[in-house]
Amino acid sequence: MAAVLKIGDLELDIRALLERLEHYQLLPKLVQGVVIEQAIESVECDPENAYKTFCQQRKLLTEQQQQAWQAQNNLTQEQVYMQALRDAKLAKFKETTWGNQTESYFLERKVKLDRVLYSLIRTKDPSLAQELYFRLNDDGESFSDLARTYSEGQESQTGGLIGPVALSVPHPMISRMLSVSQPGQLWSPTPIGEWYVITRLEKFVPAQFDDSMRQQLMNELFETWLKETTQQTDVTPLI
Repeated sequence: MAAVLKIGDLELDIRALLERLEHYQLLPKLVQGVVIEQAIESVECDPENAYKTFCQQRKLLTEQQQQAWQAQNNLTQEQVYMQALRDAKLAKFKETTWGNQTESYFLERKVKLDRVLYSLIRTKDPSLAQELYFRLNDDGESFSDLARTYSEGQESQTGGLIGPVALSVPHPMISRMLSVSQPGQLWSPTPIGEWYVITRLEKFVPAQFDDSMRQQLMNELFETWLKETTQQTDVTPLI
């Protein structure tokens, strides 16, 4: 069978190429690319506007900057134009397909999109955890100072402060506590796995349905569709 690709001194025929794509788990990526190409094939976009948007997004405002970026990424001018057109088509495809679903999707997901800023101390010593809780709750000692001194996780480097992060990020038990907390509310030591955890909600940051959030949700819907479509796409070697 004739070679179709040469890498260094290695010549690969089509069967060997497919085997390596599978071995290095690159075949799913290839299938994803084909799925996207087929989905956006009929989408119409103006190439000049696509290129202009492409450059604006990357802050390539002068011809010199554009040429430098092109050289840095080892691309020809034609390849850059093709990438810009593909990006524009994909953006239009996302907007057309999921743009009118983002608000309802936001309402479904809002509880997990809300963010929290909270403080945390964790230790494997239950007696120490109880002592620290009393020092915080009864004596009014600094959470930050105690966290830096006693907390056994990376949060000790920030004085126990974590976030703002989405409510879906912390351990589910911590998320549940924070979701029903008022700012400043201190929770007594809670066993989570091998740890005893003391938490305090500092600030609740509700998610807002702004342009940035809308784009994030549209990308989530697209990624879900892409994953499902890729899994359902039949890949059959014809050799």
